[in-house]
Amino acid sequence: MTRTPATPPSPELLLGIRRGIEKESLRSLPGGGLALTPHPAALGSALTHPHITTDYSESQLELITGVHADVSACLEELTRIHQFTVRSMAASSEEMLWVSSMPCGLPTDETIPLGRYGGSNVGRAKSVYRMGLGHRYGRRMQTISGIHYNWSMPGLDSPAYFSLIRNFRRHAFVLLYLLGASPAVCGSFVAGRSHELQNLTEGTLYMPHGTSLRMGRLGYQSDAQASLAVSYNSLEGYAQSLYGALTQPYPAYEKVGVRNPGGEYNQLSTSLLQIENEFYGTIRPKRTIFSGERPLHALRERGVEYVEVRLLDLDPFVPVGITAATMRLLDAFLLHCLMSDSPPDSPEEIAAIARNQHRTAARGREPGLMLEHAGQEVLLTDWAGEVLESCRPFADALDAAHGSTEHRVAVDQALALLSNPQSTPSARVLQAMQPHGNRFTAFVAAQSEQTHQHLLALPWAGQDQARFEAMTTQSVAAQKAIEGADTMPFEVYRQQYLSSDRLRARAQRDLVAPEPAGVVGP
Repeated sequence: MTRTPATPPSPELLLGIRRGIEKESLRSLPGGGLALTPHPAALGSALTHPHITTDYSESQLELITGVHADVSACLEELTRIHQFTVRSMAASSEEMLWVSSMPCGLPTDETIPLGRYGGSNVGRAKSVYRMGLGHRYGRRMQTISGIHYNWSMPGLDSPAYFSLIRNFRRHAFVLLYLLGASPAVCGSFVAGRSHELQNLTEGTLYMPHGTSLRMGRLGYQSDAQASLAVSYNSLEGYAQSLYGALTQPYPAYEKVGVRNPGGEYNQLSTSLLQIENEFYGTIRPKRTIFSGERPLHALRERGVEYVEVRLLDLDPFVPVGITAATMRLLDAFLLHCLMSDSPPDSPEEIAAIARNQHRTAARGREPGLMLEHAGQEVLLTDWAGEVLESCRPFADALDAAHGSTEHRVAVDQALALLSNPQSTPSARVLQAMQPHGNRFTAFVAAQSEQTHQHLLALPWAGQDQARFEAMTTQSVAAQKAIEGADTMPFEVYRQQYLSSDRLRARAQRDLVAPEPAGVVGP
């Protein structure tokens, strides 16, 4: 294995890098069960709040930062959002944020509440989409939580971003090894499902050398989506791959139907993908979209604006789930992916990438584990070491631009984990479970309580409280305005939004009522 030297971008471009975080967490009860209560009223409208919403379930919060030029500023904002959230929860309940990616104790599948967004067309569409996910994959799978890292750099066009994406997918196993933190799970998550997990103790299953069960076969995986060999060789090729999945009926989902015999909606459509976001992956090309616009149309019309890294587990040992060192490692890693040679992918390589992902997720810390690379079997640690060594020049360039040494330190710490797998987050989780009788739920419940108290104890200014309370009030008013402006029957809205023409032609801005930034469709 040889690497091609790459020249880092200029300091001006490096200082122009922007990042933002979306962090999911379940609301849990002190004993480790899922909170089944509605989205807390003090957190405002999940439809319109700019920083606090829900993901799949009504019980699954999603906390969203703005866009930042500085890693520390991004983390500071994420921390403040957490502080307001836990303070609001503590004022009315004993609920906490569950600090693991793998869920707490879950009730029966049909009891897990879907996200509710009010009576507007866009709000109803969001709920129907989630109903469809439940029919297709089961509600339990959708309770997995993670962190999305949104990243951009000035001067990049769509071919450059797709070059980055191809290399990221090839090397994603490195991040699964280094950052995976979900080697165990509560037995309620796999009740009634076939799996390869081993029993650790009553109620807890695990993989002894697992890194990220969330990114393995138990996580966001689907036999139906496995038939999609999406290529990342060009924007148009990527778009065309998804177009068919978004427009052609899929037999298994045709049987489910759009509506049940009582007239209630089962799903948005019978195609392989209801909407673009249903396509799971470790990384996505993204573009800010207009109200009522389809994401695929936005990409085709205006090109890639940023990438969304989607494979990050919550770090249960960190109050907000991610550290500054991880963010700096990601910046260097993404620059390496961007600036290194990135040959076109092929169906054979796409299949090998999937096998490497599953192997690393389930067995990443296994001594001597081999992965597929260029038609050969290579040691995971050797290949990962080469990738991380290739990140060093980019870490040094980032440090030079920022006047620091922190990016190099982050890469050095990552390299050290290759020879010390017991220090990886996934191994630390298994070690930390031991004083709790090796019970996953007991460990995470205790860690969640500790995190909850830590966040409550942090200094909190009255002006921050007032600012977030104002956002709550504004978000509720914004939702009411959307609902009041709706005149179109929902079925007409659904059909028009999902029309294949809207994936190709320019968006009709008057399709839906005006919506605030961030409320753009299901």
